[in-house]
Amino acid sequence: MTTAPQSSEGAESPPAPTSAPLRVLLRYARPHRAVLVATLLLVLAASAAGLVQPLVAQHVLDGLSDGRGVLGPVLLLGALVVMGAGLTGLQSWWQQRTSERVVRQIRRDLVFRLIRLRVPELDRRPPGDLIARVTSDSALVQSAATEGLVLVANGLLSILGAVVLMGVVHLGLLGVTAGVLIAVALVMVLVLPRIREAVARAQESVGAVGAALDRTLGAARTVKANGAEHRETERAGEAIEGAYRAGLAGARYVALVKVLSGVSIQAAFLAVLGVGGALVAAGDLDASALIAFLLYVFYLASPVGSLVAGLSMLQQGLGAVGRIEQVKHMPVEDDVDPPGPGETVARPEESVGAEGPSPSGAPPVEFRDVRFSYPGRGPALRGISYTVPGGTQTALVGLSGAGKTTMFALLQRFHEPSGGQIRIGGVDIATLPRAEVRRRIAYVEQESPVMAGTIEDNLRYAAPDVSREEIEEVLRQTRLDTLIERLPDGLRTEVGNRGVTLSGGERQRLAIARALLRRPEVLLLDEATAQLDASNERALREAVDQAARRCTVILIAHRLSTVTGADQIVVLEHGLVRAAGPHAELVEADVLYRELASSQMLVSESGEGVTDISGISAAGATGDAGDVDDLGELARAPR
Repeated sequence: MTTAPQSSEGAESPPAPTSAPLRVLLRYARPHRAVLVATLLLVLAASAAGLVQPLVAQHVLDGLSDGRGVLGPVLLLGALVVMGAGLTGLQSWWQQRTSERVVRQIRRDLVFRLIRLRVPELDRRPPGDLIARVTSDSALVQSAATEGLVLVANGLLSILGAVVLMGVVHLGLLGVTAGVLIAVALVMVLVLPRIREAVARAQESVGAVGAALDRTLGAARTVKANGAEHRETERAGEAIEGAYRAGLAGARYVALVKVLSGVSIQAAFLAVLGVGGALVAAGDLDASALIAFLLYVFYLASPVGSLVAGLSMLQQGLGAVGRIEQVKHMPVEDDVDPPGPGETVARPEESVGAEGPSPSGAPPVEFRDVRFSYPGRGPALRGISYTVPGGTQTALVGLSGAGKTTMFALLQRFHEPSGGQIRIGGVDIATLPRAEVRRRIAYVEQESPVMAGTIEDNLRYAAPDVSREEIEEVLRQTRLDTLIERLPDGLRTEVGNRGVTLSGGERQRLAIARALLRRPEVLLLDEATAQLDASNERALREAVDQAARRCTVILIAHRLSTVTGADQIVVLEHGLVRAAGPHAELVEADVLYRELASSQMLVSESGEGVTDISGISAAGATGDAGDVDDLGELARAPR
């Protein structure tokens, strides 16, 4: 069967409303309900051991007053204490283990979705805020979904058991105690929802801190080169101050709840002591019964504290649940994983009416009336149409903003066109899973990003199973072989975070080598030689020429000297194709292209060609003439 296409994406809509937070929280706990129930039973058993202790203490007091033996009740009291402690320890271990399992699953789900978020969603959300949802938000949900639920259930059931036994001792004193506790509970009902709101604000502020740090650390050299440390510190400081204020707001409500819970027990104790003392003085109540009842009042401090702590955790978790659920409603690319068993996808050679591939097997690429606009901006492409024959090189040129990089983004389905079709080998890529489209394409970005790790890690990043011989061949093609030989660790040399220990030219060559190792059907190069010296640029152009024998190559270039030998040059202007053809024809036929070529000394102002175009690239090169020394120093760079 052929996988279904994804619908075109327009302006991204905000996340859909989430389910009721409490229902979501219970959903996280549901897979672990057996363990949580067992944990609750242990807690209740420990609480039962505590509940019985005041009654046993009453028997001890009665035995002492009547002159009867108290060894049995004392031994029973000691056994209850030991049993309660053991059950509490076992319950704590089970609860913590379950808690870690819950947060593990939450983080797995979040990471799975975040890595697959659609590019427009990633472009408009700070990475620091998304990371905070995986780290701090998930920790709050972890506590709420396990410990919070157990504490609430234990607190309620323990209070219920204590109330029953207090009623057995004396109903009148129970009424006094209940009146005090109900009054305090009404106040808590008003306070607890404020905790949820405060936590949600606090977590958003924590995300803002992460976003500020990501902005600064991601461009550390730019910050330092512009002397902007102070400004960035102030910017991050404002986010930290916001998190501090939001955290204080939540802390105030939590402290108020704890004060109310403590006051409720003390008020109940004083009320029972006053009323009970009067009853004892009047002869209507035994002193031992009063002592037992007071012990139950003191016992209530634990389940009431448990209930309050559990409710506070639940409110904090519910505040974080909303932010986690937002991620689950963000649009993702759900077709980027390999097809499952039995699934197949349409291939170019299977498509009826598709223009066949070149003799080398490389497919043609067609843009048919493609239109696209970024949200909130004017049209980037206004109806682009052209064809790149299979196994050829086509260069895209034009002024900045003409739509060149946008076409690369559409080719890889980072964005979806609002109209028209893009076809590879005669197949509309909208009918293919993104994983299949990107499997056929290798892309070298203008910034040539490098992943933290070793040089070999980066080379194998897109093709983990390539042989050492294939790696060595690509290193020779990209002139990285002699440089690797200079390094004591060779291919195992660490490149640092984002390839920081490599020069710009080294990163470009590494990115091109990585792309060539994929053996793609279509190779996209976005200013891929912009930071190379003339000698390395010629070597890379030769490597690209060799790649073009087995794949279709599309290049974006501002330096026309790098693409004068392309089979086809497409001139773009304001999101439209202005002209297309080889270099010599465009110089004669298109004014804009002739002006661009003249400004780069490829032709005279009259349109006459220069003598040696291949040597002019040195004049336009932008650095890294000393690549050999730069990479050689990598071995001495601090690790």
